[in-house]
Amino acid sequence: MGKYDITLKNMFSDLTDDILSYFLGVQHVKIEELNVEFPRVETRESDMVFKCITSEGNVIAAHIEFQSDNDKEMPYRMLRYAIEIMEKYNLAPYQVVIYIGEHDLNMANKIDFNFGEENFLSYRYRIIDVGQMKFDEITQTNYYDLFSLLPLMDKERRQKEKEEYLKKCVEVIKNAPVDAKKKREIAARAKILSELIYKEDVINVMFAEVMKMLNLEKSATYRRLKEEGIKEGAKNKSIEIAKKLLKEGMDIEKIAEITELPKEEIKKLLN
Repeated sequence: MGKYDITLKNMFSDLTDDILSYFLGVQHVKIEELNVEFPRVETRESDMVFKCITSEGNVIAAHIEFQSDNDKEMPYRMLRYAIEIMEKYNLAPYQVVIYIGEHDLNMANKIDFNFGEENFLSYRYRIIDVGQMKFDEITQTNYYDLFSLLPLMDKERRQKEKEEYLKKCVEVIKNAPVDAKKKREIAARAKILSELIYKEDVINVMFAEVMKMLNLEKSATYRRLKEEGIKEGAKNKSIEIAKKLLKEGMDIEKIAEITELPKEEIKKLLN
């Protein structure tokens, strides 16, 4: 992952319109962002949930989750989110998991239980594997914000061309018909996401020209994502330490002192 962890929610928070239109195929008007979390059960909250009006006039909750690894519990998480959305907002959820991991996708997108005609559960959501999307599929569109994802796309071509593929991604971003500010934002995200796939020295070489041309190190987006990633990485390490200390039977107050985590957050780890 490099020097810091990627906070996917923060990484994609500015791309929601393109994500909703391109990945979900939903023509929409975004009304507001909704908050969905499990304060009594889990220590996490959903990535993105938006109340939207579709072109057909339907009001829905568009729910997007980002995954950089395979999670066998994903179907249960998504179902819990769906129930929470329906209970809290009385909206039908349109759910998508966007997988950006390097390993082959190995997550179920459904839950099926059948104990007879009157006792069954059938639940589905979409999973989009970014690695299976083709380079030209995005570069021939005007969804320029999604150029940030190019280093993670076209896995077969990427593995064949190696560093040359990343070089082509950088060239496309450099030549995108957008202003310098937007180009900096796209390049900042692309460089950080590249750490999921490439080694740091390769990334630095490939992005050297565009960093110099766009003053990427001075980009507010680049600095913000790096700072948020560092904070998120530190917090994740503190949570892992807290879990181990809880298993060893250490007092919650002592754990809070060591990890600098709030006591309430540590208590949630007991569930």
